[in-house]
Amino acid sequence: MSILMDQEQIKEVIPHRDPFLLIDEIVEMEPGKRVVAKKYIKADDFWFRGHFPEKPVVPGVLIIEMLAQAGAVSMLSLDEHKGKIGFLGGVDKAKFRRMVVPGDVLTLEVEIIKIKGPVGVGKAVAHVDGEKAVTAEISFVLK
Repeated sequence: MSILMDQEQIKEVIPHRDPFLLIDEIVEMEPGKRVVAKKYIKADDFWFRGHFPEKPVVPGVLIIEMLAQAGAVSMLSLDEHKGKIGFLGGVDKAKFRRMVVPGDVLTLEVEIIKIKGPVGVGKAVAHVDGEKAVTAEISFVLK
């Protein structure tokens, strides 16, 4: 897959910055409908110092945030939403199926399944080498 957006281009769309910009690149996107992003999990990622030093695992809540950021890039790439911020509104049906560890490449897919005004819902899946790590429905508000 080729890279559509790197981190510098992502920063033009969403306001997140280091250390909380948690996606590395966008590899597929249909603005407002679907996005596929990548996160390269490195041993020196900030959360591994405390979660858990002897058995480093990416916190599930951060994977949800990665998915939300990917979805935000898709929605905020639409002309009518440029300059807005996507706020996480809720998480439903979250399942954590596999640990994500240093060296993994996390593929983050979000399909927007419902939009009503500034509120929407995305079907989100994070996987490593085709194996599901996290699935959830994430809702968001654009302001």
